[in-house]
Amino acid sequence: MVRLTLTGNHCVAYAAKLARVKVVSAYPITPQTTIVEKISELAETGGADMKVIKVESEHSALAAVYGAATAGLRAFTATSSHGLLYMYEIVWWVAQARIPMVMAIVTRTIGPPWNIWTDHHDIMSLRDSGWLIAMAENNQEVLDETVKLFKITEDPEVFLPGVIGLDAFILSHTVEPVEVPDQELVDSFLPERRQPYVIRAGEALIMGNIPSDLLANFKMREGVHRGLRNAEEVIERVDTEWGKLTGRYYGGLVECYRCEDADYLFVGAGAWVGDMRIAVDKLRNAGLRFGVLKIRYVRPFPYAKVLEAVRGRKGVLVFDRSISAGSAGPIFLDVTSHLYFSKLKVPVKNVVAGLAGFDVSYEDFSRIGEAFAKEVSESGWVDSSLVFYP
Repeated sequence: MVRLTLTGNHCVAYAAKLARVKVVSAYPITPQTTIVEKISELAETGGADMKVIKVESEHSALAAVYGAATAGLRAFTATSSHGLLYMYEIVWWVAQARIPMVMAIVTRTIGPPWNIWTDHHDIMSLRDSGWLIAMAENNQEVLDETVKLFKITEDPEVFLPGVIGLDAFILSHTVEPVEVPDQELVDSFLPERRQPYVIRAGEALIMGNIPSDLLANFKMREGVHRGLRNAEEVIERVDTEWGKLTGRYYGGLVECYRCEDADYLFVGAGAWVGDMRIAVDKLRNAGLRFGVLKIRYVRPFPYAKVLEAVRGRKGVLVFDRSISAGSAGPIFLDVTSHLYFSKLKVPVKNVVAGLAGFDVSYEDFSRIGEAFAKEVSESGWVDSSLVFYP
């Protein structure tokens, strides 16, 4: 294992090399571009046995690796923002065909107005499509989770595509010290690429044709749902296996920081969880017992883990970096819907913040936490309406 200083984007590229990806499609879009640039460099001079296909659009980028993965090769691509929207048609084809592959989304806001900074509207558009969605807090997690996603998506109980999300510039272009595992370690962890079906000599394989029985479509949608639910156990198991090899355990679907005796919880996903941790320490020094529930996987949504974590708390603050317009933040909607059906009564408030790259610091989380704790203590409950910050 070697320790390097890497950007989040370069962590993704090294992970693809370590996973022995065979086919990568490349189309540039800020702030994703340096992922495929680094992969091209590794393929040319870094000893990586990868074929890099330079395509003319993001739609073609995903179509190309969809074809490669369907043929049985380990495949990868990356994009951001409007690039993801352009490939959105193929997003559904890959997932509904149960084709395992991995894509990186460097999260970036969607225009208009034109903007290259981070929020989570692009990656949250995948929630209903059938892709696994992992969100990274730091660059080490970017590298580790990208490698693990290949094993998770290729598990026979799952056989679905997966995406690793990293916040634009906060992770993608920021340099951090990262432990890069040896190739031999990754080879011992990651088996040969597994295929969801067997192509026998002389037999034809037809993909995406019109079925004679509409029940086929119904069953395929049901299969995608069951694959995502099966992924919960697979994610937990693979995280444990990786931890035994590297010493880095992430908690599987969720991670809790100082939750054991917490009265209040911050809930969130992505890079700003690091700021939440600092805010929790600051709030505890002021006598307020906060903790952080980090959502590592948005899909499959870890509702059982969330319910376990929030049970018995005085209040829960769910932070979203995107909004389902006319409703609320998507993570908040997932959390509260499962709270409702479980009949678990906990004061919950949604804060939508950080849109279009607006900076949210640990001081901001601290101020919001203080105000929330005061509201709960004074009224015994909270106004659960959505709050925009600032």
